[in-house]
Amino acid sequence: MSKTVAEIVVDTLVDAGARRCWGIVGDTINHFTDAVRQSDLRWIHVRHEEAGAMAAGGEAYMTGELAVCAGTCGPGSLHFVNGIFESHRNGAPVVLIASDVARTEVGLRFPQEVDQRKVYEQTSVFCEYISHPDQARRIVALAAQAAINKRGVAVVIVNGDMFTEKSDDKLHWAVHRPSPVMRPCDAELAELAKVLNEAGTVTIYAGIGARRAHDEVVKLAETLQAPVVHTTRAKEFIEPDNPYNVGMTGIIGNRAGMEAIDAADVMLCLGTDFAWTQFYPEGKRVVQIDRDPAHLGRRAPVALGLAGDVGDTIAALLPALTPRQDRGHLDKALKMWEEDKEGYAKSGEGRDPALIHPQTVTQMLDRLAAPDALFTADGGSPMVWLLRHLTANGQRRFLTSLLHGTMANAYPQAMGLAAAYPQRQTIALCGDGGMTMLMGDLLTLVQEKLPVKLLIFNNGSLGFVEMEQRVEGLLDAFTGLKNPDFAQLASVCGLASWKVESADDLEAAMTSWLAADGPALLDVKVNRVELVMPPKITAGEVASTALFGLKAVMNGRGSEVVSLLRDNFLK
Repeated sequence: MSKTVAEIVVDTLVDAGARRCWGIVGDTINHFTDAVRQSDLRWIHVRHEEAGAMAAGGEAYMTGELAVCAGTCGPGSLHFVNGIFESHRNGAPVVLIASDVARTEVGLRFPQEVDQRKVYEQTSVFCEYISHPDQARRIVALAAQAAINKRGVAVVIVNGDMFTEKSDDKLHWAVHRPSPVMRPCDAELAELAKVLNEAGTVTIYAGIGARRAHDEVVKLAETLQAPVVHTTRAKEFIEPDNPYNVGMTGIIGNRAGMEAIDAADVMLCLGTDFAWTQFYPEGKRVVQIDRDPAHLGRRAPVALGLAGDVGDTIAALLPALTPRQDRGHLDKALKMWEEDKEGYAKSGEGRDPALIHPQTVTQMLDRLAAPDALFTADGGSPMVWLLRHLTANGQRRFLTSLLHGTMANAYPQAMGLAAAYPQRQTIALCGDGGMTMLMGDLLTLVQEKLPVKLLIFNNGSLGFVEMEQRVEGLLDAFTGLKNPDFAQLASVCGLASWKVESADDLEAAMTSWLAADGPALLDVKVNRVELVMPPKITAGEVASTALFGLKAVMNGRGSEVVSLLRDNFLK
């Protein structure tokens, strides 16, 4: 029986495991959305396509299954761009159905005509037009297969009139999900074992590539008596039930993680490389294992680079290793990690009872949130508070914009999480700047009954940028925000809402907010002058901050210097 291209596209997506499609209806996708209406694919109507792409990416990242977004020609499809970049860099299997003007108008500068391929080729693992109705199932199946197996975004471009074309659709094009065993050859494994057996001290640095190898990483650490440092993206996978964990390194890492790498003779990188050049290990022998050979030595010189899955490689490596007895290197790192955690706990303390530190808010959330809660956080300081103050227990999941660095990602991603897991607590840690960038989709939360809990760290500024300016010795400028009353705004939109301006009111409000049915918003006025301390403060950073102090005093802003010192150094 013949089917329209729209029906074939929808059928193929459903067969590939897609359950939701995020977008805004209109002109060139009307026949596609009508096919969705008659299918098992749920259409979720957003108010801005960027939020839809973020939501699809959040859903796909967390479930590991295919999510879909679809847009009309011209602006409709282009509005997805930043969210698609986010999803692609996160490794979220998303298919974008990007429509275009009718074929008769292509190449004639018709209104809303855009060369979608040129736009999306740089941020996709697959990007193709459906040029003939008989291609429809094959193209969409290949797109889904690429998105799932390459962990990225696949784009299918369809002219609006193509959706109405019909095909006999006789051939079945399936989506395959192979699970190959990937490890280095025996000779390379022997070389790796020799390096590790002969090393004085070893530190393991585990990244997102070790997400499915927690037990193998712990066993390797036990054999080598090695501390385990993890990247920010690997926190939820590596930190739980890991007696060898000593935290993170990098720009928002901790001292124990940084020192464990600095003190090692050999650093063993598992499914990761480096993003921040100032934290490159100097004078270390670096060994790197990654599924993608192109990533070996990409950001730091390596002595030995091996291609393989982290779990498969460790399983094959362990029999060749000589168990270590000396715990000196490990115990030193573990002791420092305990000191770091104590420092984090104390960072929320303050002498002024009227001042609410964002660390205090996050620590309370850590205590009150469900053991299996799902968390997202805006890029900037909310991301820092999540990574430093929320406990990874093996049930909780975390998602933030650590690769793309999007400012307003938290609650749009949380929409996707809540749609996929409606029975679990989904909590978005939002900056006031991030919230106001995509505020329109508060209406989507209500309309689609997505039970997201929104926590706003309201400091009246672009706080992370403000800190960056001050650390560079600059007077902060253009970072102030004149915000609405978020609680009143949320209430008008149909969300339950609470506003907190005193620390004494915080716990009761947070408890009620978490217990609320449906979407809810908690607006907390937090300290504006809160520094995000890196694990190591250089002399240059101290000098730059001092220079800011001098400039501030000379410009009549001396009270800000007093606040900076009082709230961050005199606790």
